[in-house]
Amino acid sequence: MSRTGETAEVEQLRYAWRVLSVISMASILIALGSSSLNVALPDVVRHFDAGAAAANWILLSYMLANTVLLVVFGRLADMFGRRTMYLLGLATYTVASLLLGFAPGAWFLVGLRVVQAAGGAMLLANSAALLADAFPPRHMARGMGVYIASFSVAQLVGPTLGGYLTHRFGWEWVFWYNVPIGLLCLVRGAVVLRKVGGRGGDRGIDVPGNLLVLVGLGGLLIGLSEVGDRSWGDPVVVACLALFAVLVPVFLIVERRSVRPVVDVGLFRDVPFALGLLTSFLNAVSRMAVVLLIALFYQAVHGEDPVSAGLKVLPLPVAAMIASACSGMLHSRLAPRTIVLLSTSVGTAGLLVLLLEMSVEVGYAPIACGLVLVGVGSGMFMPANTTAMLDGIAPDRIGIVNAMRLMIQNTGVVVSTALAMSLVTSALPAGLRDRVFDGTISHVAPHALAQLVTGYRLALLVMAVISALAVLASLGRPRAADDPADAAGRTGRRSPAPDGVSPPPSG
Repeated sequence: MSRTGETAEVEQLRYAWRVLSVISMASILIALGSSSLNVALPDVVRHFDAGAAAANWILLSYMLANTVLLVVFGRLADMFGRRTMYLLGLATYTVASLLLGFAPGAWFLVGLRVVQAAGGAMLLANSAALLADAFPPRHMARGMGVYIASFSVAQLVGPTLGGYLTHRFGWEWVFWYNVPIGLLCLVRGAVVLRKVGGRGGDRGIDVPGNLLVLVGLGGLLIGLSEVGDRSWGDPVVVACLALFAVLVPVFLIVERRSVRPVVDVGLFRDVPFALGLLTSFLNAVSRMAVVLLIALFYQAVHGEDPVSAGLKVLPLPVAAMIASACSGMLHSRLAPRTIVLLSTSVGTAGLLVLLLEMSVEVGYAPIACGLVLVGVGSGMFMPANTTAMLDGIAPDRIGIVNAMRLMIQNTGVVVSTALAMSLVTSALPAGLRDRVFDGTISHVAPHALAQLVTGYRLALLVMAVISALAVLASLGRPRAADDPADAAGRTGRRSPAPDGVSPPPSG
């Protein structure tokens, strides 16, 4: 590389690390919102005297809106510029966080969570895309590893912080502490970020496709969230799940004919890309409800306060953060296919430990061991998967492709939460299910704890089976996906870096 080229790369790297500082701060902001609320949920439910349905939708409303809007805002960012969309997202998220603390009722809270989700979608749809624009290709894995690790930092701090703020100051501060952080991120972003993207001549959004995502995914979530109060054979549940099943092929047909599709069906012809998406979805479904379930377990079964419950789940985010931060070294020694297989296998082992050890009298050591294994698996998997999905994508398509990746992943998160919360209470009488979510079942019905543990075992069994399917999906990934020469030949993929370093690994 010439001296001029080296100087240009150094300048690009300086800017890239400044961008990373902004992206990481904002990532911590939105990840804190989710992880802290998972622990504070029983206090929020008790404050509003909310039922099981409202408790479910306090979490699910954010996830559903965020998932549906990701592709919309990814598309808008490609048209109008990622910097503008990113800063607007920070402002929206911050204002919604302020208003949430003044919510007069549970369903009002649900509505404001949708607004907050819109801001979060603007951020998530553009975070990895901004990094892909800023970092030189051969440094992308390092930057993406730090970016993913920032989520782990938030998951590390969030449960304990959420528990402390709720216990010490009240549930409102689970939302209000976002405000000063959001304002700081907004100022920093306005100073650092350059204008990126924006193609005024190519405008338009796939309205039918987005509506189908909203209705189809909404039907799936309603069906899953009602299983706990009804049953799998209940007409409402069956109708909602059937609606989702019918709309999936309709959605694919509409997308194939759309000029600007929500999901570019043509990308699925790239088998490694398609299997990467499938593995990402299965990984999210099997893992993402673990923190919520374990935090709720210690509050509902053992009657612990939010601070103690938050501390109990710390092993998972600590392990994920360490694994993410060390992912760069791992990628230099192992093939991407091996990393994906190893990470999904480790995560599956963690879920099996939790399943086999789950009981009313279980000690903390085996639970902590299971959480560490799940955390290591997640931390290893996510950086490799993210860099692979964006590697070699044309600059004017990064926003929409990244949003598509996030939509699939977030769909897995939403399904994981809805499925786990329904299965956990499925073994209980209907009259006691609300007492799980407000954390009082151990006081009002100690005789029902064995039934609750049965529900936990069912949830963990389903999650472990789905995780095993992720292992199989990673095994099915073509070995050619690990070959840099083959990767360079596929449409839109980058060739190896000039110094011989292969492109960022796939996941």
